[in-house]
Amino acid sequence: MTTDVTEVTVEELAALMKKAAGVTVDPQELERRVDTPFGEFGLDSLGLLGIVGELENRHGRALPTDAERCKSPRAFLDLVNGALTTGA
Repeated sequence: MTTDVTEVTVEELAALMKKAAGVTVDPQELERRVDTPFGEFGLDSLGLLGIVGELENRHGRALPTDAERCKSPRAFLDLVNGALTTGA
């Protein structure tokens, strides 16, 4: 595993949803429904907070506090990947 900053993919988000929140979502479905609210996948704000924590541990840096308030996979990935690539 490398320490290089890599963007979080839809596939990784689907895996994190299962690991951190116990929500199983097919990555292809998540990709097709990237603008669908997390709630429709069964993911609540607490689950999203778990995903944020997992990503912070994995990348060794804090993510923006807005991350757990994102409403859709696209919004979450845009925010997280923006923060990871800029180092903010």
